[in-house]
Amino acid sequence: MKLSDLYWHRITPLHFLLWPLSIIYGFFLRLQKFCYWLDILPTVKLTVPVIVVDSISIEDSGKSSLIEWLVQYLLKQGYHPAVITQGSTDHPGKPRQITIDCDPNVVGAKTFLLARHCGESCPVWIGSDRITTAQSLLAAHSHCNIIIQDGGVNCFRLERDLEIVVADFSEHSFGNGLCLPAGPLRFDIKQLEKTDIVVTNDRSQRFVDTSNWRKSFNMKLLNNTAYPIFESTTRQPITGFKNKRLQAIATEDNALWMYNLIQFFGLNTQLRTFPENHAFTPADIQQFPEAEIILMPEDNALLCQGFATNTVWALPRDAWINTELQTVILKRLQQLS
Repeated sequence: MKLSDLYWHRITPLHFLLWPLSIIYGFFLRLQKFCYWLDILPTVKLTVPVIVVDSISIEDSGKSSLIEWLVQYLLKQGYHPAVITQGSTDHPGKPRQITIDCDPNVVGAKTFLLARHCGESCPVWIGSDRITTAQSLLAAHSHCNIIIQDGGVNCFRLERDLEIVVADFSEHSFGNGLCLPAGPLRFDIKQLEKTDIVVTNDRSQRFVDTSNWRKSFNMKLLNNTAYPIFESTTRQPITGFKNKRLQAIATEDNALWMYNLIQFFGLNTQLRTFPENHAFTPADIQQFPEAEIILMPEDNALLCQGFATNTVWALPRDAWINTELQTVILKRLQQLS
């Protein structure tokens, strides 16, 4: 079980110690933002618009899928977007571009997946300092005219022109409703009232008063198809796997939605979970010799592409968002031009 499941999704005696730290953390964030607003702390303004996309929770909550959707939408509108991210904090370093030749175990599975989906049309750069990374990216790709910042909603040194926050309306995402370190939230829920755009996931589970928010937009994550790890263009409906000998594998950060998917489609399989950020080995796949198909979340499956067999299938998560949000984003960008 993840540490977050033990402490961030319930109230325990430990929270008598952690709750004051959350209060201090929240006060520090508000003070920091106020200092940047007063120009007490210096900020950096890029020559192109910056869109920050983050989740209110430390869980991904569909943030990565939203960024992929945003990239494709901007490309269709004639823009030339680029993405910057810090990726895995275990491997900080100088700015560099992420390509399909990079090792996903080093750059991080979700960062690698983002670069794989965006392709050459949208460069994805990683670096420990967001400003240096953005400047290096623009120097190498002068045609890019929009920067999408993956994460960093609480980092105000790089000026932003549009802020999009994903709020997953589920008990697992909001947890005990407390900020770090007592809970899983990056900032107080009330701060969403001042966020430019809130994209909600799983609105049916809403238990937070959103009456004072600026208009929010619903997002659906579609998990209807899978593809063989070596043939990404060949997709098959998950319903076609019901009569197959299946084995499902996921890391703990993907376990909940993977379990829900198995239940929703009525698949006859058990779920084998590994620790978050697990470095997969051939033995992890070979222990299921009788399985005709091994289903894995796409970011987990890509970690196995160096030794996977034809039995490994990846489950992508595609974001569907209504056209109203497209109109709002396009209007804001036109105002910035």
